[in-house]
Parts: sequence; structure tokens; C-alpha cells
Amino acid sequence: MRNNRYTRRRFLASSASMLAASALTPACATLGRRRSATDRVTLGKTGIKMSRLGIGLGSNGGNVQRNLGQEGFNRLVRDAYERGVRYLDCAQSYRTFEWLAGAIKDLPRDQLFIMSKIGGNPEKPDEVIDRHLKTFQTDYIDCVLLHCAVTPTWPQERARLMEAIDKAQAQGKIRAKGISCHSLPALRVAAASDWVEVNLVRVNPQAVNTDSEVMKWNAPGTTIEPVVEQIKIMHQNGHGVIGMKLIGEGAFTDPEDREKAIRFAMSMSEIDAATIGFKNAAEIDEAIERMNRALA
Repeated sequence: MRNNRYTRRRFLASSASMLAASALTPACATLGRRRSATDRVTLGKTGIKMSRLGIGLGSNGGNVQRNLGQEGFNRLVRDAYERGVRYLDCAQSYRTFEWLAGAIKDLPRDQLFIMSKIGGNPEKPDEVIDRHLKTFQTDYIDCVLLHCAVTPTWPQERARLMEAIDKAQAQGKIRAKGISCHSLPALRVAAASDWVEVNLVRVNPQAVNTDSEVMKWNAPGTTIEPVVEQIKIMHQNGHGVIGMKLIGEGAFTDPEDREKAIRFAMSMSEIDAATIGFKNAAEIDEAIERMNRALA
């Protein structure tokens, strides 16, 4: 990345060029084109473009990808990039956090959508954000989320971090902000929040490892309908919506379950994009194939 720095000034200039070009593109040019996993889609009302499919770099806390070793991890990210997957999903708590810069070295920064997450309510959140920039060797992060909100009082509990994210966004260090939730009470507050721009939501029709009324995965009686209801509210409020846990965090070993889950998520117009954790190129290819089939 040091040999291909993409500054905020260059970002603003290229954004203006892309907007001008899009204004000159006839509306009919996109009609009839088949949708695909690697389409560049717009994330809610943020105006930010990203690939519809993203690669999750934190399966089982990042242990799955970490087990590949740095060289294998780099190859995995490059394999995804070569297939058109430009959305990289990371977090400070993932064991791959320190490896991302090496994996994206020399890739064009303006083609990537990098999302990271910050847990808790750190004492010095400005330093945590700056550590992200330094670790990733970039001038900005496309999206930063509050990580793993559980209680409906998360806006009060994480006020210090939220203020720091607002400050960093005003400075151009962060392009969009949002939250990932791990309970329905937290999700409801996120859906109604004016602060949230992007929601990372656990969704699959089997309701495996998705949100419930309690902070307990696969709690008895969990169904996906309450989550779908909140996703619709998020969309109505102009939030970007990204689906996660589409394949139950790897729980769906039966191909029919994976097909059903991906088809379900892609049938929802309210979901802009989705992230799936991979450990090899074959899994990336399978997800792209299933997603393309669902979008046809």
C-alpha cells in the first residue's frame, strides 16, 4: 500500500469524476443486465460503492483464516480480488487484523471497500481509529462499525466511541459508520437510529446463529421473521444493510442449506450486500455461483 497511496484528495477527485460520468450514462444502459455477486452496488444512502459479495476475514474470530498462515491469507484475499470480490470485512478483534495490509499491498485502494469494527467503548478511541489507519496502511477506512452490540442501551454505553467516529468521519478518516448487533433488542435500536448509516445483520432462513431476544445463539424458538422486520425498517430509514452469517458461520455443511440461505438473502431487495467467510478459492467460487444463480 505504501507504493500506491490513495489520499483523501485523490478520493474526492475520483468521486467527482465518477459522479459526472454516471450522470452522462443513459438509464437504459443498465436495463436487462443480469445481476451478479461481483456487481458494484451502492450501500444505502451513503453513496459508497462496494461489491455485492464480501469476504469475511473473521470466521471463528479469524482463526479459520489465520490457520492459512500469512502467505495463504494473502493468496486468499488476492483470489477473492481476482474474482471481483472487493469488499473486505475485518475487525480489531480478529486474529487476521494485523495481516490485512500485507494482503492488499499494491492493490488499487480505490477499488477496495474495507470495513472494520471496534468493540467496547475504549478509553482513547481516537488512538484506536488511528491504529486502524496505521495497521492497514491506508488514509481512510470505508466503514467502521461498533462491534457486537447486545443491549438496547448501546448508544449510551458507547457514546465516547461514537463521538470519536463522528470526528474521524468529519476528518475524512472514515467514510461511513454503523453497527453490528447480536441481539434483537440491540437490533431494534439500531434500525431506528439516526446515527447508524450501515447495519451488519445476521440473516439466514434457518435462523442459525441469528439474533434473538436474548444474547444466546440458537436460543429455543428463534425465527428469522423479527430480523427481517428490522431489516425492512433499516432500509426504509435509508440505512445500508449488509447480511452476515448467511451460511450459519459455517454451520451449513449440506449444500442445499447453503443454496437455500444464499437464495433467501438475495431475494431481499433491502439487503445491499453480504459477507461470507472463506478459507479457499473453491469456497469463493461456490458462493459466487450460488449468488449469481439466486440473482438471475
